[in-house]
Amino acid sequence: MNWTDERVERLKKLWADGLSASQIAAQLGGVSRNAVIGKVHRLNLPGRAKSGGQASVRTKRTTAAPRAPNYAGRTASQTTTRTVSRSSGGAALKQDLDVVASEEIDTRPMEDVVVPISRRLSLVELSERTCKWPVGDPLQEGFHFCGNDSGDSSPYCGYHAKMAFQPSSERKRAR
Repeated sequence: MNWTDERVERLKKLWADGLSASQIAAQLGGVSRNAVIGKVHRLNLPGRAKSGGQASVRTKRTTAAPRAPNYAGRTASQTTTRTVSRSSGGAALKQDLDVVASEEIDTRPMEDVVVPISRRLSLVELSERTCKWPVGDPLQEGFHFCGNDSGDSSPYCGYHAKMAFQPSSERKRAR
């Protein structure tokens, strides 16, 4: 299908009238919706909003108020405004967003954390019942494995198993 000057002018008129790409393709005949969209982009025709062909006015979005900190002497969050530019169709849109930067602090009690003393085993000293948690850099001299007793179904001791196998809810909360 060739785009003649007459068909291009008709495309421009129909596009300016607010018809969808599917409607324009049906009126032109012998051309697909995707071909109309491609031609519109090649001609750099102005983009339109998705509803009714009118551009909507974007308003400034605000986020929920930050939570009060549960610890003294530090602020939990800072609010900054950030301008985001993006293109929609042929027009570039700018939008101001309020961004809240917050710092999450882990408030779990410290008494349930017991850090084991490493037995400092090498790779050849490991067995089925020893913790295989690596400690240090394998390329450095002091590299070793934890070596503490592990459970029957885990390659790690209780402490390292908690670090390695976190529930998915905790991983999502950490993000």
